[in-house]
Amino acid sequence: MEPGNKTHLAEFLLLGFSEDPALQPLIFGLFLSMYLVTVAGNLLIILAILSDPHLHTPMYFFLSNLSLVDVCFTSTTVPKMLVNIQTQSKAITYAGCLTQMFFFILFAGLDDFLLAVMAYDRFVAICCPLHYRVIMNPRLFVQLVLVCWVISVLHALLHSLLVLRLSFCTHLEIPQFFCELNQVVHSTCSDTFLNDLVLNIAAVLLAGGPLAGISYSYFKIISSIHAISSSQGKCKAFSTCASHLSIVSLFYGTSIGVYLSAGAAPSSASTATASVMYTVVTPMLNPFIYSLRNTDMKRALKGLLVHEDPTVEQRLG
Repeated sequence: MEPGNKTHLAEFLLLGFSEDPALQPLIFGLFLSMYLVTVAGNLLIILAILSDPHLHTPMYFFLSNLSLVDVCFTSTTVPKMLVNIQTQSKAITYAGCLTQMFFFILFAGLDDFLLAVMAYDRFVAICCPLHYRVIMNPRLFVQLVLVCWVISVLHALLHSLLVLRLSFCTHLEIPQFFCELNQVVHSTCSDTFLNDLVLNIAAVLLAGGPLAGISYSYFKIISSIHAISSSQGKCKAFSTCASHLSIVSLFYGTSIGVYLSAGAAPSSASTATASVMYTVVTPMLNPFIYSLRNTDMKRALKGLLVHEDPTVEQRLG
């Protein structure tokens, strides 16, 4: 039968990590735990920022948006995987796959852009401290976040529309635990030249662009810190961007590692395992990085927990 008439019947099979039934309860418990920690940790960050007036600044406004995006990013992939494990099914519908792919691209792009915006915020704070409040006014930082959303939505929509033009056969296997764009595109029966071209151009512009902006910001930040005479001043300046730099390193390090691992060992298990690092582990670790390395966040979290439960005050000391 001709594949071109099968698009509306297509059903994808997410191969995931392992077909061994004995490992399924372990995988389910592990990912359920990581998902709950991710959601709880990022929601605590958001609530702490909202509840503490001292944190109503551009840096923490961007952080709260990043935490919200991380919750949505993880929720795009993990719940479906958990449902499939429980129902002992690897199937996802054509519509469900495209929907998951759209939101995955959207929130991955938002993560990328928000990290770049946060780097710009740190650049202004350290390199232009006297003009910080004038430059990073409420109108500007809200506009920056809106621009991030608009570009990410258009980017995800572009790829989704390009996938819609492709024809698929039925029961296509994807060596992932979610509908990853590149895997979906190369499962088609159609010519993928245009999809590959747009994918490569978007990767250079929308992934390389923010990374270049982050690199330039930190080059200027390091130059400004180096010019500070006192060691105490240097430590104080660096501490304001240490958490963000840690998250940037984790996000880009794991993302690059995924594609290097996938190219070196393209089996379904190794590809899916590598993808876990930036789709699940990174969003889970972000709240801990900010809360453990940031005294303002620790104070806000302590105030939030004490407000919710006065008996916690003694335990927190």
